Amino acid sequence: MSEPAVLEVEGVTKRFGAGASEAQVLRGVDLRVEAGEFVALVGPSGSGKSTLLHVLGLLQTPSEGTVRLSGLDAGALDDAGRARLRRERLGFVFQFHHLIPSLTAEENVRIPLALASGSMRATLRPRALESLRAVGLEAKADASARTLSGGEQQRVAVARALVAQPGLVFADEPTGNLDTENADQVFRLFRRMHAERNTAFVIVTHDVALAARCDRVVTLVDGRVTSDLRTPSGAA
Repeated sequence: MSEPAVLEVEGVTKRFGAGASEAQVLRGVDLRVEAGEFVALVGPSGSGKSTLLHVLGLLQTPSEGTVRLSGLDAGALDDAGRARLRRERLGFVFQFHHLIPSLTAEENVRIPLALASGSMRATLRPRALESLRAVGLEAKADASARTLSGGEQQRVAVARALVAQPGLVFADEPTGNLDTENADQVFRLFRRMHAERNTAFVIVTHDVALAARCDRVVTLVDGRVTSDLRTPSGAA
């Protein structure tokens, strides 16, 4: 029997407001992502990309439709169950790194492990250091987050997203706040983690060149998937 997809979405809609002020942002989205896929989600501003990512990442609930992670129906779970599923199965990287300035790089990376275990105990430090080592920042482990450069802060955010070794990482404009050199470095980190760990990635981006470096490009227009194409690098 084949393994379930890491992500399966059927008929997802999302509305905000009610009555005359109601706005429908997502309109019957279907999407399937297999283990180890590297997917770009693109579309014009206002097409619903970030809203879809929030629904897929269980940060918002759909108005209708089904979201399954590794075969588990998120809609059948209570709030605590969805939070646990999010912690155990997903990683997140956003345009702004959302580090806690008063904590060290290592302590920021340790946060997902602490949320899962209920404490920031020191025994979690080796795993956090291992994740920092993977992004080339072990030497900055004890540096305050506020002292790091923008590129270093985003690499810490990548280490934090990967520390629990999730099967699927969502990234919302992860390079949008970086210069070209640092943006390329972060993207290459994603690619390396994808290759080494078979981690699936879904990356929201407005950067056409970056999307072309992914294996699959899904286009969202007016809340609907209008195309879903393999790039030459992902054709095989």
